[in-house]
Amino acid sequence: MDAQTSLPNLPTYADVLAAAERIRPYALQTPVLTSRTADAESGAQLFFKCENFQRMGAFKFRGAMNTLAQFSAIQRQAGVVAFSSGNHGQAIALAASILGIPATIVMPHDAPASKIAATAGYGGKIVHFDRYTEDREQICAAFVEQHGMTLVPPFDHPDEISGQGTAALELLQQTGPLDALFVSLGGGGLLAGSLLAAKALAPACKTYGVEPEAANDAQQSLRAGKIVLIAPPRTIADGAQTQHVGHYTFAIMRRDVEDILTVSDPELIDCMRFYAERMKMIVEPTGCLSLAAVRKHKQQLRGLRVGIIVSGGNVDLSRLGQYFA
Repeated sequence: MDAQTSLPNLPTYADVLAAAERIRPYALQTPVLTSRTADAESGAQLFFKCENFQRMGAFKFRGAMNTLAQFSAIQRQAGVVAFSSGNHGQAIALAASILGIPATIVMPHDAPASKIAATAGYGGKIVHFDRYTEDREQICAAFVEQHGMTLVPPFDHPDEISGQGTAALELLQQTGPLDALFVSLGGGGLLAGSLLAAKALAPACKTYGVEPEAANDAQQSLRAGKIVLIAPPRTIADGAQTQHVGHYTFAIMRRDVEDILTVSDPELIDCMRFYAERMKMIVEPTGCLSLAAVRKHKQQLRGLRVGIIVSGGNVDLSRLGQYFA
């Protein structure tokens, strides 16, 4: 897939600021926590931006709210359709419910049961598909064509990117300049938005995207200089089971990111245990990507101020028990 180096409506820091104002009545300003144990282990000063405490349990609410709040009256009446492994679907369903917009969410049948239940609980109409044999984008395209719905993709949309960037914006406003920032990476919406905020507020900050070893499409794309498509990846980080990054997200990543790093599933489980035992938080596997990379590369981070975006906390308790068994 060829990457577009110049895209119309590529979001900017000004869009992140506008998104922050737009979602202020709805989104929570999540806390930034610290851990003496984590600091001692890493030799750095770590700041955890806890988006697992955001409404619906993940940063995705920010982008969904920013996008749907800008719908026209015609769009609101026809409704929104989205495809998601869980968090984006929950976010769209909740934001749509708040704004009175009908929402249809196309979800893989093997998505965590808690995410499926929460999406339905927020009022989303769920349509299941097989992520390994069916094309979720084609399914959504049929709803757009037949019912006039508006498709809101999970990451490759200027308003989604701008909304997600408000998490890093808040983090930097809460902590001041950072030397490094680690961001979980699936399709790249959170990373792209974080780059916009970090480059404006802390130009010297080195921002890293982190994805699972089995789903390293973004790393391959950055190395190749173009968007690389991979087979459906198998990893416990269900929020990062993307096959490729987006044109918007890749354009920003390619321009601004320091590097894309990868971690293993066992490293994610170790971080889930650390969050639960030492910080008393439930964090989903995808939300552990950022900390796992910090632990893996701690020798290069000694003495630095490091931001860690904890992207979400939606995990089935039954699966949590299996991970810790």
